[in-house]
Amino acid sequence: MKNGFRAALVALALLAPTATPSMVQAANGELDLLTSYIGDWRGEGALVGGDQPEPFRCRLGVSQGNLLKINYTGRCTLVNATLSISGTIAYNDAERRFEAAMSSNAGYTGLAIGRQSGGNISFDLREQQKDRAGGDVRIGARILLINDKITVDFEVEFNNSGDVLTASVPFNR
Repeated sequence: MKNGFRAALVALALLAPTATPSMVQAANGELDLLTSYIGDWRGEGALVGGDQPEPFRCRLGVSQGNLLKINYTGRCTLVNATLSISGTIAYNDAERRFEAAMSSNAGYTGLAIGRQSGGNISFDLREQQKDRAGGDVRIGARILLINDKITVDFEVEFNNSGDVLTASVPFNR
């Protein structure tokens, strides 16, 4: 497996939690919770499961959006690959849930539904994709917003080879 391709898939898994949130009025508590994450974030970690751990660094900017949303933009650098993403997170009052939308320079768009427990929110993504050779790839990512911290845990499994890559990236302001 080529390191650049593997790195791009991992970056996509890391930053691909989301598609288009519904335009609804959020309750004040949910909006306050979302806006508490506004700021500039940085994280780094290591991709584990290949021949050797591969370091990578990520930046994430969260800003106030329109209509009771927050916007985010991010960039991760792994080996020789860079992935850029942008999106929004909103509270859908009609559905009583958080929703996150994302698009990337790799052509990915998706929707993640957030689960709230107290002041914590988690977004889970499970997706099947094809690698460049046409093989199946399972991508799983969990974005955790907990106590004014952001953590991203992810896993990529290449079904043809059985290789599994994992990482956990804590972000700080």
